[in-house]
Amino acid sequence: MRIFLLILTSFALLGLKAGDVAPPFAAKNQDGKLIQLSDFKGKPVLLYFYPKDDTPGCTREARGFRDEFARFKALGAVILGVSGQDEKSHQQFRAKYQLPFDLLVDGDGQLAKAYDTGTMFLLGLHKRKSVLIGRDGKVVHFYDDVNPATHTHDVLRDLEAESNGTR
Repeated sequence: MRIFLLILTSFALLGLKAGDVAPPFAAKNQDGKLIQLSDFKGKPVLLYFYPKDDTPGCTREARGFRDEFARFKALGAVILGVSGQDEKSHQQFRAKYQLPFDLLVDGDGQLAKAYDTGTMFLLGLHKRKSVLIGRDGKVVHFYDDVNPATHTHDVLRDLEAESNGTR
């Protein structure tokens, strides 16, 4: 496990960018099930990091992904939300807004660190950033400045371009 964390840390220190191999991860979802990047081999994966369950911006962003979930699914994509809240908080948030995708628990911030998204100084909440990972396991796009109102469409545009081979 220690070697795994060292590998993740080394990716974060170098700064993640498009074309890099996505760092492997293992994290529990809202139901306590262990989710790993390797579970989705051959599928595009969106890891979207958000500050806190059931807050205005985070809710807007999650509902955007929910509302366009059929389009993501048609493209074979997997959506995984990531924040520091615990399983119970994620269960409640997911149920309240009928989110059809998993929310990963990153209480210690290691996943955010590995993906170079970080946490807010003093608050410890995850920054609102996302990483789109292609079917080949490489980073397609790193979203550093996320607008919850338009993020879903930005990701869909990039995902469609990646699927069509135009990216």
